[in-house]
Amino acid sequence: MRNWSGVAPLSSLLILSPLAAQAYIGPGLGTGVVASVLGVLGSIVLVMIAVVYYPIKRMLKRRRPRTGQADPSRK
Repeated sequence: MRNWSGVAPLSSLLILSPLAAQAYIGPGLGTGVVASVLGVLGSIVLVMIAVVYYPIKRMLKRRRPRTGQADPSRK
């Protein structure tokens, strides 16, 4: 009778560690990945611009005299 105790670990090791995946990634998948990465990066840049722009816009809006009111510096 043979000793089968080493066959199960060896078999599972061979099954779980493939040498190469024989798969084709077409240009559509590559383009989709590039587009999604650019979309995420673009949204991050837009958030940063909005965070910087909004306080500057409010500051400039306060400095401008409102329409319809007399400017105290002009006489």
